[in-house]
Amino acid sequence: MTATARTETTPRPRPGSPRKVAMLAGALYLLTFLASIPAVFVLEPVLSDPGYIVGPGEDTRVLLGGLLDIVNALACVGTAVVLFPVVRRQSEALAIGFVASRVLEAAIIFVGVMSLLAVVTLRQDLGATGGADADSLVAVGAALVAVRDWSFLFGPGLAVANALLLGTLMYRSRLVPRAIPLMGLVGAPLLLASNTATMFGVNEQVSLLSLVALPGIFFWELSLGIYLVVKGFRPSPLTDGPDVGGSAPADLRTLAR
Repeated sequence: MTATARTETTPRPRPGSPRKVAMLAGALYLLTFLASIPAVFVLEPVLSDPGYIVGPGEDTRVLLGGLLDIVNALACVGTAVVLFPVVRRQSEALAIGFVASRVLEAAIIFVGVMSLLAVVTLRQDLGATGGADADSLVAVGAALVAVRDWSFLFGPGLAVANALLLGTLMYRSRLVPRAIPLMGLVGAPLLLASNTATMFGVNEQVSLLSLVALPGIFFWELSLGIYLVVKGFRPSPLTDGPDVGGSAPADLRTLAR
């Protein structure tokens, strides 16, 4: 058998095949972890030092942390865009809601990034040259860091909506083992309670309640990413038929309604 014949007889995954879609979605989920977790530690100087804006500063480190947060935000949107053609066959309304919540999450993360980059700009333009009153600069810097702190609460806090929307889609469709979305569906109310308590000053962002609420959401997204990369989607009518990037079959569109 010639090399040409072997090539022609070996089936190749289509560009929109379920396996490739699952791998890409899983990789993007894992990328959100690889970007967001280091960013918390890389940004520590500007977050913990009230006088950062008038001090020597570690601007390169802060810029790197901002870049990691941007990568995280873009990966968040990517997970929703890649999964949408598949999960919309289960429920188009829930799938659109999932995309919208991911886009909103990314937008809030960008707000936090821009606030910290503004601190760097002010430090370079005014703080380091003594061109403004130090106390005023410290107050402005503290305000910008506060914006980032709130964005950190509300941006990743939208994991509640993501878990409820995508978790419901995955649980009903059985595209992954039901234990995976169940972690998100159980963890979402706990995280919502923790974030609400933090918003009203009853709970700190890092507290016992937060530590109890976080694992469900954390392991839901982590296990989903790993499973999609390693195993892909489980056999389902949602992945049968034409490429998952195309139109849903008429009978599946009817079921989605």
